[in-house]
Amino acid sequence: MRSEPTVVRVVLAEDGVLLREGLAGLLARFAFDVVAAVGDAAALRAAVAEHHPDLVITDIRMPPDFSDEGLRAAVELRHADPDLAVVALSQYVELSYAADLLDSGAGRRVGYLLKDRVVDVADFVAALRQVVGGGTVVDPQVIRQLISRRRDPLAELSPREHEVLTLIAEGHSNAAIARRLVVTDATVGKHVRSILAKLDLPQTEDTHRRVLAVLAYLRGRPANPHGVRKLLSEKENCRTAP
Repeated sequence: MRSEPTVVRVVLAEDGVLLREGLAGLLARFAFDVVAAVGDAAALRAAVAEHHPDLVITDIRMPPDFSDEGLRAAVELRHADPDLAVVALSQYVELSYAADLLDSGAGRRVGYLLKDRVVDVADFVAALRQVVGGGTVVDPQVIRQLISRRRDPLAELSPREHEVLTLIAEGHSNAAIARRLVVTDATVGKHVRSILAKLDLPQTEDTHRRVLAVLAYLRGRPANPHGVRKLLSEKENCRTAP
């Protein structure tokens, strides 16, 4: 005799009223009990705190800014309760917090699906139950974009920029690098600015981008004591941005 599926308690977050009501009705047909259906990230957090659901299904872009509020809320909820099953639904691939969401809870009980690619109700329901059961379901397009984003940043550098960064990691100043490469100080400064830009390093009062560039260099190559000593020397001696 075929057993009835276990009822799954769901908090649903979707700012579009018609889609929210449509999803709630669809889920009810397949033994999902939608205990709360809300339209923004703040209400999502409140509903989870009140109902302690088995599963959260959330849109990514919600009020007030329609950027990544739903995804940020999902990451926060997973950090608070790594066992909470969460499925993010989106019209687009939003990478800002996607990796954090998929890394949370050791990558279990989490999903990221694109709305336009959910074309089969049975597959959608099966994906939700797979997540609730401890699995991970991620749209292939999301995976491709995450892999692309996580490429080695050093691969963006030109051969000359690699050479300059190597000399920076060895502890040389711009003037010393210029003498070594037989170029002007201004040329070295231009290369350094390009390196920092390509590595997407923030410039703040508390962070020296030159040191961060060296850290990126060391992560991309086998560590060695000489390089570590040079890094420490660079950190102590460099006080101004190039």
